[in-house]
Amino acid sequence: MNFETQAIRTQNDNSLYREHSTPIYMTSSFVFENAEEARALFADEIEGNIYTRYSNPTNNEFVEKLCLMEGTEDGIATASGMAAMFSSIAALVESGDHILACRSVFGSTHQILTKILPKWGISHTYADINKPEEWENLIQKNTKMIFVETPSNPGLDLLDLEWLGKLANKHNLILNVDNCFATPYLQQPAKFGAHIVTHSATKFIDGQGRTIGGAILGSKELIQEIRFFARHSGPALSPFNGWLLSKSLETLAVRMEKHCENALKIAEYLDNHQELELVKYPFLKSHPKYELAKKQMKHGGGLLTFVVKGGLERGRNFLDNLKLLSLTPNLGDTRTTVTHPASTTHSKLTDEERLEVGIVPGLVRISVGLENVNDILEDIENALRASKIKEAELI
Repeated sequence: MNFETQAIRTQNDNSLYREHSTPIYMTSSFVFENAEEARALFADEIEGNIYTRYSNPTNNEFVEKLCLMEGTEDGIATASGMAAMFSSIAALVESGDHILACRSVFGSTHQILTKILPKWGISHTYADINKPEEWENLIQKNTKMIFVETPSNPGLDLLDLEWLGKLANKHNLILNVDNCFATPYLQQPAKFGAHIVTHSATKFIDGQGRTIGGAILGSKELIQEIRFFARHSGPALSPFNGWLLSKSLETLAVRMEKHCENALKIAEYLDNHQELELVKYPFLKSHPKYELAKKQMKHGGGLLTFVVKGGLERGRNFLDNLKLLSLTPNLGDTRTTVTHPASTTHSKLTDEERLEVGIVPGLVRISVGLENVNDILEDIENALRASKIKEAELI
């Protein structure tokens, strides 16, 4: 079946009530036919549900859909995107191991790599996303995993997934790709050699800013280790949230088509705008990795960034003068959202660390929603105009 059909028609078998839309299995535990079945389930001799912290039919349906979309053998659902990211690493590395990570990562991912994992003797080295020729020299004898985001947050820089897959296999390393920005509709890292794919389902997968969730997808062997870790550490997804996310996947394709259509129109309109220093969008021809984006992504995604002339204060004035767009750290919503990464999502990085990944004071990240594109553009133009007047008054 094609992507859209899989998303809509993959669901649990009907219960005795013959429902058309799959129900929510809102239960903490499950009953056994007899003592032998209970023993066999706990011994992993047979498959089945025991306790919702371990698995749940609603969450299983959500994961099954994602596995079909990403082209992976197995997966688990988690309570948040960061739970997915952390579990996908912590379950597969141990004290003394080393992680090679792309320097361009989400702020909370940076905190895990720099503040939490070192407590357990797990080290890391950051590699420059724009200098792939240096990556192989950064691999150490104790390197266990390569962790990357592509497109990156918030810089929208790209890495060649095919090259990464070959590099990881050459050195027998686990390639772990955060595919949150692209979603499986636009990009399937496993097809290029990724062993683990992680998602913050909170973003485009939910698509309406309603809930929090995550997913880890990959080979049966690796997911088995991650499932053991998650089973006992407890980052379980609520079945209600699992139901929301599974239903949301039914509209992922049509939503992403519109997100991408709107984002490209806005990027093209703003490119070379007299009030902006830079506009960045993967399918904009001025993007330094435009050809790579066309190679490994179906469309350019729903996010774009730009740098407002005038730096930090002008950027703040721009945000304060938006009337329609929402100021919020979330992304992937039906409503267009705007974020100032330097003071919010990446505020825990030092000034030097932010500059290393292209987060200058005037950088603005826009997650383009499903509103009429002309209304979005009008709000951006009005805010740029008002912020310029404010800047002139201050001078």
